[in-house]
Amino acid sequence: MVIKKTIGEKIFTVINIILLVALSVTCLYPMLHVLFSSVSDPIELMKHQGIMLRPLGFTINGYKLVFQNPNISNGYLNTIFYVGVGTLINIFMTSIGAYVLSRKNVLWKNLMTFIITFTMFFGGGLIPFYLLVKKLGMMDTRWAIIIPGAISTYNLFVMRTSFAGIPVSLEESAKIDGANDFTVLFRIILPLSKAVLAVMALFYAVGHWNAWFNAMIFLRNRKLYPLQVILREILISNDMQTMGNVESLVEGSVEANADVVYFSRILVQYCTIVVATAPILFLYPFIQKYFVKGVMIGSLKE
Repeated sequence: MVIKKTIGEKIFTVINIILLVALSVTCLYPMLHVLFSSVSDPIELMKHQGIMLRPLGFTINGYKLVFQNPNISNGYLNTIFYVGVGTLINIFMTSIGAYVLSRKNVLWKNLMTFIITFTMFFGGGLIPFYLLVKKLGMMDTRWAIIIPGAISTYNLFVMRTSFAGIPVSLEESAKIDGANDFTVLFRIILPLSKAVLAVMALFYAVGHWNAWFNAMIFLRNRKLYPLQVILREILISNDMQTMGNVESLVEGSVEANADVVYFSRILVQYCTIVVATAPILFLYPFIQKYFVKGVMIGSLKE
């Protein structure tokens, strides 16, 4: 049966499509601009004005220069460590906290919930945070990046709500058979919460991948720097000392003046952005199917 749309519905559909296409282009074009610029010739990039719809004189010399930078490769390894170990700790700690808050008849549960909720709206500030990390002896160590943010309050409550939606009868049956709380959590609750776990892993992993502020404050050893701190130095501080000879991108060119060298530096910055963001963008499609389901389960079920 074909349902005919009214004129108003047709107009709404057209306007809706136009707005969504405009929004998609607005979100997609900056990424395409960076990608196209990263494989463009510096001289052609300097001459170009307006919207870029394709690479200008294809070259990958910028990427070669980026991967020759030892700080980039070292930053990659550090970031992979922070993402991998940090996300595992995040999921472990958040799962335990969510399990406790989701169980009925837990002593002082309401008080603990209030205290945890309080931290979402009020904090001590940067100076007490810095002093706490320093007193704990975590300054200039990898743990200063992982431990202070081990639990996100928002993620904790999303996971708690998801756990609360699992039938209590499963827990009661397991405890009758002699299971303790850890057995119930890791062998019953978590296997039934794969969707929300995937979403939490995505949130935490993206947070670790993009994190730079704590590393900038707590780390002094450059060997411990994550990739985003290196990226910040190149983009904001314009630190090109570790990028080798940027001028080699235009070596031998009769037009290799100060402007071309400047655009060569811009090219390297574009390449660094792509190198730093591509892995996390490729990760998202693999867990996209869990994303909406996990968030809805964790937000609505009670």
